[in-house]
Amino acid sequence: MKAVKEKKIKQKKAVPAKVRRTWKVSNDRVRDVLHSVAFLTPSVAGVALFFILPFLVVVYYSVIRSPMNPDFVFLDNFISVLQNSSFRTAAKNTAMFSAIAVPLAVVLSLVLALMLECRIPCKSLLRTFFLSPMMVPVASVVLIWQVVFHYRGTLNVILSNFGVDPIDWLNSPYCLLVIVVLFLWKNLGYNMILFMAALNNIPKELLEVADVEGASAAHKFFNIKLRYLSPTVLFVAILSIINSFKVFREIYLLTGNYPYDGLYMMQHFMNNTFGNLDYQKMSSAAVLMALVMVALIALLFKVEDVFGKDVEG
Repeated sequence: MKAVKEKKIKQKKAVPAKVRRTWKVSNDRVRDVLHSVAFLTPSVAGVALFFILPFLVVVYYSVIRSPMNPDFVFLDNFISVLQNSSFRTAAKNTAMFSAIAVPLAVVLSLVLALMLECRIPCKSLLRTFFLSPMMVPVASVVLIWQVVFHYRGTLNVILSNFGVDPIDWLNSPYCLLVIVVLFLWKNLGYNMILFMAALNNIPKELLEVADVEGASAAHKFFNIKLRYLSPTVLFVAILSIINSFKVFREIYLLTGNYPYDGLYMMQHFMNNTFGNLDYQKMSSAAVLMALVMVALIALLFKVEDVFGKDVEG
């Protein structure tokens, strides 16, 4: 027994220390990889099962004739969707709403964050005012908007005192403006908090040096603050784009399945085609929408990379 132990000790001593350290590092790396795989597997499996696999099914439906007749038709369904007047109306209204609401949400929330960063009275009251819409349920928001913007609502009563004829706001060319105001009222507070947190992370030394050098407020904002805020601007922009599609809930509760033409969004088109069991049209529209979203987000990442790369790290 003693001879066996002495043999093992001699074999261990025969292995160079450098090789033993390499083995230890390799074993540690393998162990870390296994731990990472063990933790990530449930999340990856969930994403694959509930997101990636259903999307692949949607892509499959978009290139076949029908679920009962799975002939490969390639781009025929996409051409049919692009020629559909309801799809074009929904795409135009959705693009117009996002083009107006998303930049306003980013710019106004940044302005509010900069304003609350200054020494102004009633800062806590203002923060509470802009954050309170996050706590209001969707049904309550819809009720408020119905009371204010109804044909016999509060706004028309106020305008009538100035000789303005009543306007059916949700069934008029002003309908998009009403929804943009609703979107901003609900989302400005959260975006403002994100910008306030990002402003607090800007190095104070740079701002102090700029003050000593006599830099103007505009110079400090565009050359220091905005560059450090670029990742937050990207995140808020993407979040606002996502939230701009969620406004369908309020529009649906306010106007139903078939609203005024100016409020007919992509979600209305998807919902109505699903109700008609037209899976090919719905799938093709979903794939086109996904491609546009991926291209838009990739463009935003590219702009942020070019604009803010010199301050990263």
